[in-house]
Amino acid sequence: MHNFKDLEVWQKSIVLCKQIYQLGEQIPKDQKYSLTDQIQRCAVSIPSNIAEGAGRGTKKSFAHFIQIAIGSSFELETQLILAQQIYTDITTDQQISQLNEIQRMLVGMKKWLQK
Repeated sequence: MHNFKDLEVWQKSIVLCKQIYQLGEQIPKDQKYSLTDQIQRCAVSIPSNIAEGAGRGTKKSFAHFIQIAIGSSFELETQLILAQQIYTDITTDQQISQLNEIQRMLVGMKKWLQK
């Protein structure tokens, strides 16, 4: 079992998650219950799956939850790109850059766990 709060990738995911919630405030109110909710669910899924995997007893199980976090990160990236294309006054470049760093960290962690 790992202490997920000590993991840098979890810490960075929490920071990104907070930024995603702030970004959601910029999306028009009529879209609050569609794209915004989906973006927020994906963002929350990343640190949540890291934490759940860290609480599992085996590296194999941890790697499985890291893979789920990776999937959620790519889903989030797609939604951020879409939000930027739909709402031209919203910029998601910073969040995507942070997300790409998290993705690299997650892939590295998964490879380490699978050794």
